[in-house]
Amino acid sequence: MIDRNEEEIFNLKMPRLKSGLFYFDREIKINSDDSYLIGVDEAGRGPLAGPVVACAAYIPENISQSWELGEVNDSKKLTAKKRHSLFKKMISLGIRFGFGYSLPEEIDRVNILNATFLAMKKSIIRLLNYLKISQDRALILVDGPHIIKGLNLKQKAIVDGDAKSLSIACASVFAKVIRDNWMNVIDLQYPGYHFSKHKGYGTSLHFQKIKEYGASPVHRKSFGPIKKIICAQ
Repeated sequence: MIDRNEEEIFNLKMPRLKSGLFYFDREIKINSDDSYLIGVDEAGRGPLAGPVVACAAYIPENISQSWELGEVNDSKKLTAKKRHSLFKKMISLGIRFGFGYSLPEEIDRVNILNATFLAMKKSIIRLLNYLKISQDRALILVDGPHIIKGLNLKQKAIVDGDAKSLSIACASVFAKVIRDNWMNVIDLQYPGYHFSKHKGYGTSLHFQKIKEYGASPVHRKSFGPIKKIICAQ
C-alpha cells in the first residue's frame, strides 16, 4: 500500500488514473477478500473474419502503481504503435496474462457471444494455472454487461470496463495486439483479401475483396453480410 504523502504525489502526477483504471481496481480490491484481481477482455467480436481473441491479465501488487502503466487505456483509444509499445512494456514489467480464442468454425457453431465466453474462459483458466493459485482466491472483472457463462468463479461485469479498470485495460491491449498479429499471419495465407489492413472488419475494401474472391475458410459464414454474399454467388 502507498502512504498518504505518496498518494498525494501520485494524484498530482497521474490525475487521469484517479477517475478510473488504477483507482478503480484498488477500490474493488479494498472492498474484496479476494487475493487476485484479474481483468478479462476480448478483441474481434465484430469482424467478418478471423478468430475472436480473449486475454486475462493479472497485475502483481508491486507493479500496479508503476508510473509506466499511466498510458494504458482502452485499446480502441490507442494507436497500433502505442499498443505494441505498451504490450512490450507490460511484459517487461511483469504483468501476467493468459489468452484464449475461438476460430470462425466455432463462432459459426455456437454464435459469437458464446464463442467469446469460451475464449474468455480459456484465457482465465490458462492464467490461473500459470499463477498456480486456487480458483476461489480470484475475482474476475469482465468487460461488458455480462458475466462469463459456464465459468464457476467470482465475477463482476463492468460496462466500459476497458476505460475504467487497469486490469481490464491491460487485457484489452494484450487481446488487440495478439489478434492483430494473428490477422497479419492470415493475410499471408490469403493475400487477396488484405486482412493485414482491415483485420477482418467490414470495410469497403474487405467487401470488395469478398465479392471478388468469395468467402474464404476464415470468414464467419453465420454473419449476415457473409451469408448474403454467399447466397448471391
